[in-house]
Amino acid sequence: MPNRDYHQERRDYQFAQLNRDSLKSNPFEQFSHWMEAAIEQKICDPTAMSVSTVDDQGQPHSRVVLLKAFDQNGFVFYTHYDSAKGHQISSNDKVALLFFWPEMDRQIRIEGQIKKISAQQSADYFHSRPRDSQLAAFISKQSQVVANRQALEDSMQTAKEQFDQQEVPHPEHWGGYLIQPQAFEFWQGRPNRLHDRFRYSKDHNGNEQTWSIDRLSP
Repeated sequence: MPNRDYHQERRDYQFAQLNRDSLKSNPFEQFSHWMEAAIEQKICDPTAMSVSTVDDQGQPHSRVVLLKAFDQNGFVFYTHYDSAKGHQISSNDKVALLFFWPEMDRQIRIEGQIKKISAQQSADYFHSRPRDSQLAAFISKQSQVVANRQALEDSMQTAKEQFDQQEVPHPEHWGGYLIQPQAFEFWQGRPNRLHDRFRYSKDHNGNEQTWSIDRLSP
């Protein structure tokens, strides 16, 4: 294995700046503002986000999934409940999200708690997906060892024949999760590594939920 040295791999960040007076008071509104900008900039897969979970041994795990919806309640994605991440979530409901848009020199970090959405919501989305995606979700035993690619192809063909001219049933092992944020961080890359970072932290004031905003050192 040859040695590789990446110490000189760097670039300067010139896309934009982030000021306190330009921030929305609500982090969901700020997220929406940045997401719409990413879509307008035609960022590749702007809804792709890293989801980090922790297993029973305290080992963190990260993987990329796609954001499917968000509102003031939180952020929704779909997966297999019997997957590795599903088992980790069932024993530890604290997770972290990360959006990274290098074309805009931006990151968004989100930390919070996660829970399943309703079975009806999951079924509604499942049946809206392309048929082959439904079949793939139905046959997949996500995160489990599979003998080879051909085994997957054979299972897919069997499912196609099984449900020919029929609706693919929504499998109980597949559905959505909702992440309810407790903290956000918006990161804007700046020249000379003097980045702009702002953290939103949830405050509980009586029955009202408000957010405090702090600038962080880069």
